[in-house]
Amino acid sequence: MKLSRITFDMFLISALCAVVFLFSATAVFAKIGVGMGAGEIRLTEPIKPGGIYSLPALRIFNTGDETTTYGMDVAYHQDHPELRPKQDWFSFNPATFTLEAGKSQEVQVTMMVPVKAEPGDYFAFVESGPVASDKPGTSVGVAVASKLFFTVVPANIWQAIGYRVSAFFDRYSPWSWGGLGIVVIVVLLILFRRFFSFNIAMRKK
Repeated sequence: MKLSRITFDMFLISALCAVVFLFSATAVFAKIGVGMGAGEIRLTEPIKPGGIYSLPALRIFNTGDETTTYGMDVAYHQDHPELRPKQDWFSFNPATFTLEAGKSQEVQVTMMVPVKAEPGDYFAFVESGPVASDKPGTSVGVAVASKLFFTVVPANIWQAIGYRVSAFFDRYSPWSWGGLGIVVIVVLLILFRRFFSFNIAMRKK
């Protein structure tokens, strides 16, 4: 009777250890993955200094088996001889997002070229990967990237400023034109009041 009691206790301990091991293995071997719908972005139109450009949208996929938060970034490769666009040229909408397993998110990419951008051929990787997490058993050593190629054409500073103004109005039209119209009306009113005055007097009969 005493032996069977010990055997039963050992059985419970073994079963508990097995459950703990299976739970731990599930956490440790949870798969985190990411996919991207485009392998290359090649801008064929000449890119102008000061210009604002909407790049083709990228679709990011959660190819893993758990809910994961992803971020967007720009990276480089030392073996490429092309010029490197700086990271602050780019903005992403959204910049970070959370996806359930098997879900996807479309990301809008905007590139704002500085007015003093050096002319020439440029190359960079537009990449996405899991955001660092404190969750045990997870890894962020995976990422996916799309190659980006474009050429910046020469322009003097005044041309570049003109490109920036033109790009701004085109991008934010019609609100940009409406704002400009309001500014023009206000300026005209100020000038009118400054250079013209009216004296109104009432004469008694």
